[in-house]
Amino acid sequence: MPLRDLLIRIAEIYDATALASNDVPAQVLLRGVKERDDLPLPPGFTADGHGGQGFASSTPWIGVYDPAINAEPHQGLYLAYIFSEDLSAATLTLQQGVTRLKKSFPRRPELRRELRTRAKRLRAALPPDLASSWSHQPDFGSKDWRPRSYEAGSVAARRYEISNLPPEEILQADLLEASKLLHDVAAAQRIFLQMPRADEPIVEYVPEEHETNDPLDRFCPKGSSDYYVHLKGGRRRRTRRHEELIKDFGFHSVACGYTPIIAGMHPRDLVLRRSDSISQRAWLVEGKAVKNGNATNAVRQAVGQLFEYSHFWHEKRDEPKPYLIALFTEGIGHYAEYLEDLGIASVWREGDEWGGSPSATSWGLTANSEGRVNDSWSS
Repeated sequence: MPLRDLLIRIAEIYDATALASNDVPAQVLLRGVKERDDLPLPPGFTADGHGGQGFASSTPWIGVYDPAINAEPHQGLYLAYIFSEDLSAATLTLQQGVTRLKKSFPRRPELRRELRTRAKRLRAALPPDLASSWSHQPDFGSKDWRPRSYEAGSVAARRYEISNLPPEEILQADLLEASKLLHDVAAAQRIFLQMPRADEPIVEYVPEEHETNDPLDRFCPKGSSDYYVHLKGGRRRRTRRHEELIKDFGFHSVACGYTPIIAGMHPRDLVLRRSDSISQRAWLVEGKAVKNGNATNAVRQAVGQLFEYSHFWHEKRDEPKPYLIALFTEGIGHYAEYLEDLGIASVWREGDEWGGSPSATSWGLTANSEGRVNDSWSS
């Protein structure tokens, strides 16, 4: 069945005042989506239809899933065609699961706020050349809590007016493009889920169990509020700018074609890999917060840790020597040239963009680069 015909038919016969029962034609049509094998879904994807339970939903919808990422809408990421309450439009949206998250955020304003926060962060993983064409902010015209949550949880979306639906081939092309966005955002979400929650307890530093001299070696980043690390001689206050820097750059790296890895990398901040790179070398990232505009200490610390981690965690383990990236919360001036001379690329925040040194640009990690790896750096 053509996707265009299915959307039009649902809009024609759906009745939000009817019960969600098997003797209601629109409900039968929606529930039958799961069994259809004639829908133009991306390879490997599945779909199902939703019209409510007991009473009809004010906004019927069709879920589209990649089972390798998620197979049901209660949690995780998926695609959905969600109809507006007046059935005049259907929006193809990259959605976050709501039901499971509601258990952690039972108050509806808090739930929507959390969904919006997550959506904003996940949008950083959208390829820049596609992000603007998927920037629609859904408004389903319903006061029910679930459609409003769908509005808040949308990461990317495109709206179609039922009276002016594009041709079938365009709808299919859009769905295929959305499936690729789903893969990018799912990779970014894995970074988010690897980071400990903000409500986890403070980690006590136990010097006699420590294997190095780094006082933060056993600390797990949690969020953007301040935290305390317990050391001999007292309790010291530290900020979480470092953790936010790593998370945001991890999402950015996905949009640049990399796979960011945090889990199992400790004490390293972040490791990037890229399947289309000719060499097998990884990119080793060390993040530093520049304090009071003085980059000296941040640069010194980054250099020492990058060389140490490269030596002990890669070269001594018979892995190829990694590319080195020093990541900063702001520009570092003339130190960028200094780091380049040492064979270390540098990347820093420039508002909502990322600036960087020539080698970082050649790897596609800055705002003015093309997003392609230059493997000549491996020579």
